[in-house]
Amino acid sequence: MDFMDIQKYAEQFMQERNSRSIPEFEGYSPTEMHQILHFTFEAQSPLKIQKLNAEDYEKIPLLNLVKFLLQLIEKNKEIKLTEKGFLPTKFVFEIYNQGFLKEDHIEKGIVKLNKELNSMTIRLSRFLLEISGLVKKRNGKLSLTQKAKEFQEDNHKLLLLILETFSKKFNWAYFDGYGENQIGQLGFGFSMILLSKYGNEKQLATFYATKYFNAFPQFLELKVSEYETVERFISDCYSIRTFDRFFDYFGVINIETIGLGFNRVTYISKTNLFDKLIKCEPPKRINK
Repeated sequence: MDFMDIQKYAEQFMQERNSRSIPEFEGYSPTEMHQILHFTFEAQSPLKIQKLNAEDYEKIPLLNLVKFLLQLIEKNKEIKLTEKGFLPTKFVFEIYNQGFLKEDHIEKGIVKLNKELNSMTIRLSRFLLEISGLVKKRNGKLSLTQKAKEFQEDNHKLLLLILETFSKKFNWAYFDGYGENQIGQLGFGFSMILLSKYGNEKQLATFYATKYFNAFPQFLELKVSEYETVERFISDCYSIRTFDRFFDYFGVINIETIGLGFNRVTYISKTNLFDKLIKCEPPKRINK
């Protein structure tokens, strides 16, 4: 066997190995998982984002929050920010009172809604607009870019941009105390696949967390407080980032929480919107 034959054999071996069905990947191959991770919504990926009708776009809270902020800036031509660079309180009130996304700490009176920093969802929507290039900040003023005008009237185009920006460019660790790690954000597309497959019935959030960490066991090596187990820490982190602050913001899940503190359990199921918006193709090759 000459060198060329050896090289050809090695390439064939690697191709076959990367095409194998992996149980921890829900039957997807390493090649397919690579596509899910790095080309999540592109043609070669098993995941597809589908177009909706006008009524269904109205069911996506974060999309409508972002649209309202865009419209607010357009209406005022520009918004003069505070000395510290935040939205004025009157605009914070106006945005939050639309009711797109309610926040428990505000609703319960734990935090007073008197500045942008006190609303995570308003802060998030502004981050997404700036990161995506739809708004710009110059001389202490927030205004729309030319790009915004291209996206503002097209719900599907805007949704894709916001989804891509949130999932791949915004740092999910920003709003929590779980540290600078990629739990949840790495493999968010795999979480979509899990929800597509199992979300017709109510499942514990820990059910999804277990499957996620079976696929990405590297997170089990995280260092945590001596007062908490790694499993509990990473499971809570995954649940908050993936369900409370991602899927729920896009209106594709129902969350039911029972109990308080360490006795709290959370159930997740998908809404009708999920299957309208997200199509998950099955693995192309399954070992028998």
